[in-house]
Amino acid sequence: MSSFFGQHLHLALFGQSHGEAIGITMDGFPAGMTIDMDRLAAEMKRRAPGQSSLTTPRKEADVPEILSGVLDGRTTGQPICAIIRNTNTRSKDYGEGVDLVRPGHADYTGHVRYYGFEDWRGGGHFSGRLTAPIVFAGALCSQWLESQGVQIASHIQRLGSVIDDSFMDHPDADVSGLKAMHLPVLRQGLDAAMEQEAMQALQAQDSIGGVIECRITGLPAGLGAPFFDSVESVLSHLMFSVPAVKGVEFGEGFGFAALRGSQANDPFRMEEGKVVTTSNHSGGVLGGITSGMPVIFRCAVRATPSIGQTQQTVSLCTGENAELNIHGRHDPCILPRAVPVIEAMAAIGVMELWKERQACVK
Repeated sequence: MSSFFGQHLHLALFGQSHGEAIGITMDGFPAGMTIDMDRLAAEMKRRAPGQSSLTTPRKEADVPEILSGVLDGRTTGQPICAIIRNTNTRSKDYGEGVDLVRPGHADYTGHVRYYGFEDWRGGGHFSGRLTAPIVFAGALCSQWLESQGVQIASHIQRLGSVIDDSFMDHPDADVSGLKAMHLPVLRQGLDAAMEQEAMQALQAQDSIGGVIECRITGLPAGLGAPFFDSVESVLSHLMFSVPAVKGVEFGEGFGFAALRGSQANDPFRMEEGKVVTTSNHSGGVLGGITSGMPVIFRCAVRATPSIGQTQQTVSLCTGENAELNIHGRHDPCILPRAVPVIEAMAAIGVMELWKERQACVK
């Protein structure tokens, strides 16, 4: 089923953008963890809309209601179920049904896939609104992983033509302030240039995309398995589940195409009794298994397809070509809100890999 994930940490995502609520059920989460509700709320706020001119003005509190799996602030080991109420929907912005299909959206493919019975309002189950409960689940996973010494950090490595430094070139980059930045970047002051680029797209009634880079540190060697359950397979599966993600690469990624073996290999050495590599071109993964070095990957995020310009489309009702002017509230740049989603998906993926490893040794 397309809305389920995991063999050891089981997730079930449900709801539609303009339905009563959206939510997630997570089975297999460890018992006994005290949830830091303030940190959870902070993660939800990072993804929430309406925080700047770069994001949709749709106002949603995104406060999760935990229905099960938590007692007195601690996880019980039973399935955790949480819902987030949809409180600011405007279905009238989307007309009376599917007719003029929006370019870049799933209006047409979803209509065909579900024989015309899909919930089309606001993108329905295809909407990026569904990433809110994913951030909830990922925030819980992150808190547990941090107790094991794992840290996940991301930044906007590229927004349009503005390019930030990379974790590949700065393995000791200070990430302590990234979560507090609306446009998190490694190079000081570059966020202002990114905001200007995004505002130029907005003024042109257009949108803009970019690249998000994520680094996971503190992972032990030995997570993952070759072929179908490799670290890259598991994390890519989740990253491509995020609306607007159209590309994923690990370490040097496509840059490997220009490197010889002597350049691409990461030499081993001993450091304080531990096996490490002197470089990290492979992004912390060898043979689909973590090497103990930081796992580094990047996601290419396409520009938001909803723009203010007139676009060419077709009418499903008349079977003719047509023009479309999209109304409603949309993000001219989805990157600021996508960063916490990428981190949440990374946490979910690592948690799945961690539990799989635990199952192997029992």
